[in-house]
Amino acid sequence: MADETAFEKPVTVALTGASGAQYGLRLIDCLVAARHQVLVLISKAAQMVIATETDVSLPSNPERLSEALKERSGAAPGQIRCFGREDWMAPVASGSGAPSAMVICPCSTGTLSAVATGASNNLIERAADVALKERRQLILVPRETPFSAIHLEHMLTLTRMGAVILPAAPGFYHRPQTLDDMIDFIVARILNQLGIAHTLMPRWGEST
Repeated sequence: MADETAFEKPVTVALTGASGAQYGLRLIDCLVAARHQVLVLISKAAQMVIATETDVSLPSNPERLSEALKERSGAAPGQIRCFGREDWMAPVASGSGAPSAMVICPCSTGTLSAVATGASNNLIERAADVALKERRQLILVPRETPFSAIHLEHMLTLTRMGAVILPAAPGFYHRPQTLDDMIDFIVARILNQLGIAHTLMPRWGEST
């Protein structure tokens, strides 16, 4: 087993059933490149979205999923750890074991609702609940349009709890040339929130 102290602080990344699986997969790659340990949670709906939106094929078994993501991202042994939907013994399920930051990317409006109301019906929802109660960093990346009043009310509720709502709404002032440029725009914003250095794109006012 790898020495976990060799990695930077762990970050939990959860992918749920909203469109935009590419954002979450790219985020995992960037966190691996930055030498962070990544704890990955992928919902059943997210598995379907990944299969629909990308050419990536990921197994549902946590151990096989960890290996597949390791091979895809070039992660070191032990750098990526995956957990099942109801693995209540996972470190993210408890305030005494959860890492300091969690990103739900993409975040479905169903997950948004569950987190805002403290449902905790699965490990993703419980991990987010832990992040909120422990006053740890929680970033949600919804990809939906238009937003209903229910969605907006839940976003306001979560913002007041200390979470960051970071919609997957790429800008165009950097004149993206490819789809990857648009994906990196959002992932760069997430990394900025996490305080993780990157070279995906310059900050506003910086030269390219």
